[in-house]
Amino acid sequence: MQEEERIAELRRTLHAHNHRYYVLAQPTISDREFDALLAELALLESTRPDLADPNSPTQRVGGGFTDQFEKVPHSRPMLSLANSYSREEVEEWADRIHRESAGDTRFTCELKYDGVAIALQYRDRQLVRALTRGDGTIGEDITTNVRTIRTIPLTLPESAPESLEIRGEIILPFAAFEALNAQRKEKGEKLFANPRNTAAGTLKLQDSAEVARRGLDCFLYGVLLDDPAVFGIEGHDEGVRAAERWGFKTPLVLERAFEVARDVEGVMAFLVHWDEARQQLPFAIDGVVIKVDDHAQRRTLGSTAKAPRWALAYKFETEQGLTRLERIAYQVGRTGAITPVAHLEPVPIAGTTVGKASLHNADQIALLDIREGDMVRVEKGGEIIPKVVGVVLEERPEGSVPHVYATHCPDCGAGLERGEDEARHYCPNATGCPEQIKGGIEHFASRRALNIDGLGTEGVEQLWAAGLIRDVADLYDLTVEPLLTLDRMGEKRAGNLIAGIAASKEIPFERVLFGLGIRHVGETVAKRLARHFGSLRALMAAPERELIELDVVGPAIAASVVQWMADDRNLTRLARLERAGLKFEVERSEEGPTSQVLEDRSFVVSGVFSIPRDELKRLVEQHGGRLLGGVSGKTDYLIAGEKMGPSKREKAERLGVTILTEQAFMSMLDS
Repeated sequence: MQEEERIAELRRTLHAHNHRYYVLAQPTISDREFDALLAELALLESTRPDLADPNSPTQRVGGGFTDQFEKVPHSRPMLSLANSYSREEVEEWADRIHRESAGDTRFTCELKYDGVAIALQYRDRQLVRALTRGDGTIGEDITTNVRTIRTIPLTLPESAPESLEIRGEIILPFAAFEALNAQRKEKGEKLFANPRNTAAGTLKLQDSAEVARRGLDCFLYGVLLDDPAVFGIEGHDEGVRAAERWGFKTPLVLERAFEVARDVEGVMAFLVHWDEARQQLPFAIDGVVIKVDDHAQRRTLGSTAKAPRWALAYKFETEQGLTRLERIAYQVGRTGAITPVAHLEPVPIAGTTVGKASLHNADQIALLDIREGDMVRVEKGGEIIPKVVGVVLEERPEGSVPHVYATHCPDCGAGLERGEDEARHYCPNATGCPEQIKGGIEHFASRRALNIDGLGTEGVEQLWAAGLIRDVADLYDLTVEPLLTLDRMGEKRAGNLIAGIAASKEIPFERVLFGLGIRHVGETVAKRLARHFGSLRALMAAPERELIELDVVGPAIAASVVQWMADDRNLTRLARLERAGLKFEVERSEEGPTSQVLEDRSFVVSGVFSIPRDELKRLVEQHGGRLLGGVSGKTDYLIAGEKMGPSKREKAERLGVTILTEQAFMSMLDS
């Protein structure tokens, strides 16, 4: 047999065996036999580079580094879902659907996976692109990493459409998450917080070989075709079943994970079942998704700017666990804020094993009278770190004594301070406390500040451990040669890091100011200070009273800025950064609005919108408006999006602040 024919045959055979093993869980050959076929294919491909195929089974293991993730528009928007937290809300939604839809309505019920939304595009039945949700309109191309996920088919059978887009959720099963953290614990590395965030971070790794090792999985269910009826798909149920026939892993592989309900009673039965059964799943879910099945009815119902009217997400109640508090430790944040952390006897909550929980601050510990050795109630909602919400006093050990809050920094030993109106204690040693310095460097390199790729927590820790950085200014002295001595730092990765640091010199002054990490100076304040003073030198010369006169600056912020600028160590850092070429002045292109429609009016923007929130803020400033960091008596308008906190709305109503929807704000610009 010719090499070309044998390569094609091996690829077909291995794709089929891969599907039987990972999707159907029905292998027909041993692992050893599979590996032998894969090795044969790899050998043949090495001799015929002209037959290279990115969708070959040999590419599942990953390899090489991805410099960046291209931003690509979605073929159709990836909308979010409206949320419900009660059975009554589900019933009201279903009643509205029945009223507004023509004819009988069937509902599909499926699990709400706690993972990362993905859009897969196939051309000529070959996977050509995989996009993240992004902002719903534009996603990031992570195809190289997605090809390593073995439950995602790289090629489709002849029965499938030639062109197809399918959407679903990439997850990290509990077993893979626990194994990954066990490996990191052995190496003394920081443990990952939860499967969802770990899955998201894994998909953005530059090394696809590392992605392949992490054990990601995927459920696919949303079929997008120009004319689905041609393939006999009139509704969501038929689309999911077709996707299963075409080789995708769908919810149908799990018992009762996908059902069609003919009335609201059927929907309720599904909710009741999974409110209990979710504890037995090998991966995390945070609710159930209910959809109108029929495509024609969906078109009639339509969508808002943010979410389809024909779908609803029902969120389960926050879960709690009961366990013993072994000891209370303390963490130091980049601003010096001290956070007490409860170290617990491991307890399963919401499918993951919880060993740590936040205690917030000294007041919270005193309020609940939390003591080491107590049996405590731990709650896990949407937080990265679960929190202790109560103590079982009846089970308190004899001889228990109240907890005495720390008086010194656990990292540098400096005496802790607490302001009169502060909830937290702080370490004042900002320029000498290693944890604060490392956190400050990570903040400086973050996307919203200097945007230096490759300098997250692990990257900063690696450079720090090697003694290559002790200050943000040290970044601009780095060269490729010393980087090459670090683990997993090849020439390409080292070159990319140096290039990213060089590119940060073009970041506008307002983001440089934010990146300096001055306490209380967030993005809005940094932008206002930069625009008002125009340069760092002018800001440094400004007296405290002049700062307080600005609408977004109060006494605490003004005092913090003046104090930071008076520190000789900060002045030395600024001088080094200026010599490195960072922008310390507002450029002409950054100055001034393009219209005066919103002149002399102040805005607070809060919530989730159909466009990125940063874009909405940009529009406010572009048309002469002022942005404020929070609702106060100085606020004229609150632009309120989805998921905005109720306290912010209540405060705005109490102060008489005008509340605008996104559409109302856009109409204001048009007028």
